[in-house]
Amino acid sequence: MADTPTGMPPRYLRTPEAARFLGLSDRTLEKHRTYGTGPAYRKLGGRVVYSLDDLKAWADRGTKVSTSDPGIGTVLPAKRHTPIPYAGRGTR
Repeated sequence: MADTPTGMPPRYLRTPEAARFLGLSDRTLEKHRTYGTGPAYRKLGGRVVYSLDDLKAWADRGTKVSTSDPGIGTVLPAKRHTPIPYAGRGTR
Protein backbone atom coordinates (compact mmCIF):
# COMPACT_ATOMS: atom_id res chain seq x y z
CA MET A 1 0.00 0.00 0.00
CA ALA A 2 1.31 3.37 -0.97
CA ASP A 3 1.46 6.00 1.72
CA THR A 4 -0.24 9.34 1.23
CA PRO A 5 1.95 12.47 1.00
CA THR A 6 1.46 13.15 4.73
CA GLY A 7 2.95 9.76 5.61
CA MET A 8 -0.39 8.43 6.82
CA PRO A 9 -1.66 5.10 5.52
CA PRO A 10 -4.41 5.21 2.88
CA ARG A 11 -7.85 6.12 4.20
CA TYR A 12 -10.75 3.74 3.76
CA LEU A 13 -14.30 4.95 3.24
CA ARG A 14 -17.53 3.17 4.13
CA THR A 15 -20.22 2.91 1.46
CA PRO A 16 -22.02 6.22 2.23
CA GLU A 17 -18.76 8.21 2.19
CA ALA A 18 -17.50 6.44 -0.96
CA ALA A 19 -20.80 7.07 -2.73
CA ARG A 20 -20.65 10.78 -1.87
CA PHE A 21 -17.03 10.91 -3.07
CA LEU A 22 -18.15 9.49 -6.46
CA GLY A 23 -21.36 11.52 -6.64
CA LEU A 24 -23.52 8.39 -6.52
CA SER A 25 -26.26 7.26 -4.17
CA ASP A 26 -25.44 4.63 -1.56
CA ARG A 27 -27.82 2.23 -3.29
CA THR A 28 -26.15 2.68 -6.70
CA LEU A 29 -22.75 1.90 -5.22
CA GLU A 30 -24.24 -1.18 -3.50
CA LYS A 31 -25.67 -2.32 -6.85
CA HIS A 32 -22.27 -1.85 -8.51
CA ARG A 33 -20.77 -4.06 -5.80
CA THR A 34 -23.47 -6.71 -6.29
CA TYR A 35 -23.08 -6.82 -10.08
CA GLY A 36 -19.28 -6.58 -10.09
CA THR A 37 -19.27 -3.34 -12.09
CA GLY A 38 -17.99 -1.02 -9.37
CA PRO A 39 -14.70 -0.11 -7.78
CA ALA A 40 -12.62 -2.65 -5.86
CA TYR A 41 -13.60 -2.95 -2.21
CA ARG A 42 -12.43 -4.73 0.90
CA LYS A 43 -14.29 -6.61 3.60
CA LEU A 44 -12.92 -5.89 7.06
CA GLY A 45 -14.87 -8.08 9.40
CA GLY A 46 -18.43 -7.45 8.32
CA ARG A 47 -17.72 -3.97 6.98
CA VAL A 48 -17.29 -3.01 3.34
CA VAL A 49 -14.67 -0.31 2.77
CA TYR A 50 -13.18 1.37 -0.27
CA SER A 51 -9.70 2.88 -0.62
CA LEU A 52 -9.46 6.36 -2.12
CA ASP A 53 -6.98 5.04 -4.71
CA ASP A 54 -9.45 2.36 -5.87
CA LEU A 55 -12.30 4.87 -6.10
CA LYS A 56 -10.16 7.28 -8.14
CA ALA A 57 -8.89 4.49 -10.43
CA TRP A 58 -12.44 3.26 -11.11
CA ALA A 59 -13.69 6.78 -11.87
CA ASP A 60 -10.65 7.45 -14.09
CA ARG A 61 -11.61 4.48 -16.31
CA GLY A 62 -14.48 6.62 -17.57
CA THR A 63 -12.29 9.58 -18.54
CA LYS A 64 -13.11 10.96 -21.99
CA VAL A 65 -12.13 14.17 -23.80
CA SER A 66 -14.97 14.15 -26.34
CA THR A 67 -18.10 12.20 -27.24
CA SER A 68 -16.15 10.38 -29.97
CA ASP A 69 -13.27 9.46 -27.65
CA PRO A 70 -13.28 5.71 -26.92
CA GLY A 71 -11.28 6.44 -23.76
CA ILE A 72 -9.12 3.99 -21.86
CA GLY A 73 -11.94 1.92 -20.42
CA THR A 74 -15.58 1.80 -19.59
CA VAL A 75 -17.49 2.33 -16.39
CA LEU A 76 -20.49 0.04 -16.79
CA PRO A 77 -23.93 0.91 -15.45
CA ALA A 78 -25.01 -0.71 -12.20
CA LYS A 79 -27.04 -3.56 -13.67
CA ARG A 80 -26.68 -7.24 -14.41
CA HIS A 81 -24.52 -7.95 -17.48
CA THR A 82 -24.32 -11.11 -19.55
CA PRO A 83 -21.10 -12.94 -18.70
CA ILE A 84 -18.67 -13.62 -21.53
CA PRO A 85 -18.57 -17.38 -22.18
CA TYR A 86 -15.31 -19.14 -21.52
CA ALA A 87 -13.55 -19.55 -24.90
CA GLY A 88 -11.65 -22.69 -23.89
CA ARG A 89 -14.77 -24.84 -23.56
CA GLY A 90 -15.86 -26.84 -26.55
CA THR A 91 -19.40 -27.97 -27.27
CA ARG A 92 -20.24 -31.64 -27.60
